[in-house]
Amino acid sequence: MNRSICHYLLTQCKTIRQLQRIHAQALAHGLHPNHQSVSCKIFRSYGEFGHTADACKLFDEIPHPDIISFTSLMSLHLQSDLHQKAISVFSHAIASAHRPDGFAAVGALSASGGLGDQHIGRAVHGLIFRWGLDSELVVCNALIDMYSRCGKFKSAQAVFDRMILKDEVTWGSMLYGYMKCAGVDSALSFFYHMPIKNTVSWTSLITGHVQDKRPIKSLELFGRMLLEGHRPTDITMVGVLSACADIGALDLGRVIHGYGSKFNAASNRIVKNALMDMYAKSGSIDMAFSVFEEVQSKDAFTWTTMISSFTVQGDGRKAVELFSDMLRSGILPNSVTFVSVLSACSHSGLIQEGKVLFNKMREVYHISPRLEHYGCMVDLLGRGGLLEEAEALINHMDMEPDIVIWRSLLSACLAHGNDRLAEVAGNEIIKREPGDDGVYVLLWNMHASSNRWREALDMRKQMLSRKIYKQPGCSWIEVDGVVHEFLVEDKAHDARREIYDTLVDMARHLKMDPISFPLVLTDGEEHML
Repeated sequence: MNRSICHYLLTQCKTIRQLQRIHAQALAHGLHPNHQSVSCKIFRSYGEFGHTADACKLFDEIPHPDIISFTSLMSLHLQSDLHQKAISVFSHAIASAHRPDGFAAVGALSASGGLGDQHIGRAVHGLIFRWGLDSELVVCNALIDMYSRCGKFKSAQAVFDRMILKDEVTWGSMLYGYMKCAGVDSALSFFYHMPIKNTVSWTSLITGHVQDKRPIKSLELFGRMLLEGHRPTDITMVGVLSACADIGALDLGRVIHGYGSKFNAASNRIVKNALMDMYAKSGSIDMAFSVFEEVQSKDAFTWTTMISSFTVQGDGRKAVELFSDMLRSGILPNSVTFVSVLSACSHSGLIQEGKVLFNKMREVYHISPRLEHYGCMVDLLGRGGLLEEAEALINHMDMEPDIVIWRSLLSACLAHGNDRLAEVAGNEIIKREPGDDGVYVLLWNMHASSNRWREALDMRKQMLSRKIYKQPGCSWIEVDGVVHEFLVEDKAHDARREIYDTLVDMARHLKMDPISFPLVLTDGEEHML
């Protein structure tokens, strides 16, 4: 076999086994590592098949790798989120007297943004300027993205302002930088002034609002996106389904499911996982399980999503049974899977099962417990009234307990009447998050119910001195496919007069104390009932 034949076979290679046979033949005929072009092609082929470790080993055997090989190795590391290694490869390429091209520069900028390190990013920017690559559109777009991800939006704006040619990616990168650095409101304002709006920019805006806990606005934007003729991507579908899950909008979720099926946008495994989550959180566990059964090749994330779905519904035993089915199917659980199944045990009072699983996680699957796992165990023990055991677990953790763990312990102590430990947990929460209004109210109630008025008054004084006030509650309800949002003492809803009139009528029927009832509107004025 000569070089030409080897190159041809590599271009026709369809499976990893074929590649391994070609690799063996190249070794037998002295083509690897003696001929750089062959070695580089074999290395890149291993990377394309996802065999990163083999590719890295082969790269080290290449006597004089070219800039394309260096860039390919950077891409492999970036695919695995190994940003520091990608930067090291870039540095190695420069030290080897290679002049990186635009693709290598984009890879280095992506790694800098992934690290969130503006100093590395600025150093790469300097090299780009020296090599004359700063006029390339793809490089400028990568610079905007890097500065945005590092939180340096003014620098991103400066690059944007100097650009003569701008494409959809340019505007999308800038939109992502308002979103990240200036918030969704600024991003929305920028979006309305964009001359080019595509599916990517719409999706960025929609997912940004979901992440900012504005599900209703994200759904409104999704509707406008469809009206303008843009077809949603898988990422768009995941975003709007997450918004439906957040507010329990089952009817709307079904409509989106049907729309996605029509355009084959609901067949992707990630979208199906989002559908399962939406149906479970909206109270339709049967539909969630139906979607789960449709998934042909279930991975650990799919199994975990369904286990979590049963957890959301409070069916811990079913979640544990599904976990066993997952093991029998040959899929190994990951760290997130154990969070889901331990949470299921906690919510269903399966104390012994939870303890066994927590021990197996470490001893059988060699997964080191993280804060989330400890939090599940503290919640499990606390709900079961094993408060001293929960306290001992916290004291023996090999990491600092976070505020979630202390909140779990506080709730359990209040439920089981352990005032001593409740005060310890409450003080730890206040130490970490002094602006948390909820913990002050809980401790005030605890002291008041025990007639410890001095301590209760101290809690009230702390709230006043720190200007802490109880935040108003918020809720959503879906009626005939329309989602309505309510705040405490809400006066903004269009049907507020009818709503308050109905509440007044309910109050009279239930013979409630009228003095404690909320404000109502009559003739445009507010009155206490």
